[in-house]
Amino acid sequence: MKKRLQVFVSSTYLDLKEERQAAVSAVLKAGHIPAGMELFTAADKSQLDIIKRWIDESDVYMLILGGRYGSVEAESGVSYTELEYNYALEIGKPLFAVVINDDALESKVKEFGTFVLETERPAELKMFKEKVLSNMSSFFDDVKDIRLCVMESLPEIASTRELSGWVSGDEVPDTKGLVDEISKLNSEITALVKENAALSKKVMQAPKIANGEEFDELTQLLKAIEIKIPPKVADGKEDVKKSLYDLFNNLHETLITGVTNQVDQHDITYFIYENICPKLQVHGLVKNEKVASVRWRRFSVTKKGQDFLAYIEKKKLISD
Repeated sequence: MKKRLQVFVSSTYLDLKEERQAAVSAVLKAGHIPAGMELFTAADKSQLDIIKRWIDESDVYMLILGGRYGSVEAESGVSYTELEYNYALEIGKPLFAVVINDDALESKVKEFGTFVLETERPAELKMFKEKVLSNMSSFFDDVKDIRLCVMESLPEIASTRELSGWVSGDEVPDTKGLVDEISKLNSEITALVKENAALSKKVMQAPKIANGEEFDELTQLLKAIEIKIPPKVADGKEDVKKSLYDLFNNLHETLITGVTNQVDQHDITYFIYENICPKLQVHGLVKNEKVASVRWRRFSVTKKGQDFLAYIEKKKLISD
């Protein structure tokens, strides 16, 4: 399917009528759709909002920059033409520009008079011109150069950018059968999702009772994992190494109460929260949860963690 790109053509108005018409003709000849042009001649804020929507809906933005800066928007002191260009840059719209050569501008002055020159804001025009030339742009002497630039730039932009464009309805295949099949599959997926959710809920609600063999394996696993405790936390001069099993057993009262990451706590509390709890969480012994109405979070013992602590206590009584 051949895509037709919508090209928004921007320029000052009276001084560039012939150049703008050449750009429009070239866009049409290339098989694309011009926009902008004569539609917007008034310079006011509401009109600018309308133009922005047209730029949003266009695929490509083209600027023709001559010898005038254009009407200026009162609040910003920036011309409407530059505001349009800035907006296209801001939203990442593919764009290109053609800028009049100095010799060509002199020829226009001789033919049409000084009204094609900027006399009130030449400094602003110079800065705008420098901005335009720093992006995709080229110079033109006459309308032939503008047509050539359009014919060269649009294929390049179309081949390097994923653009929406417009497609003729005659070229769009009949997709009713495909749409019906997709609708049927979506209904089946919805039913399967509901069934899966119901089964997951049953599994979650089913009681999970760990047997002694599972806790014995967990004991051996936690004893094999060593945590290095720095001196400032251990209140000593050297690092201290403790097994994850011993730490869980020794800190169980603290973990049952809950360990938070709120500010102004002792170093050991932060160490437990940041270094010990995450490792216990991996084995399902603690969980991390948001504390209501405050910014901090809290680690606390899970049902499995409570069962494991009870199993440890039971083992201690038996051994004693």
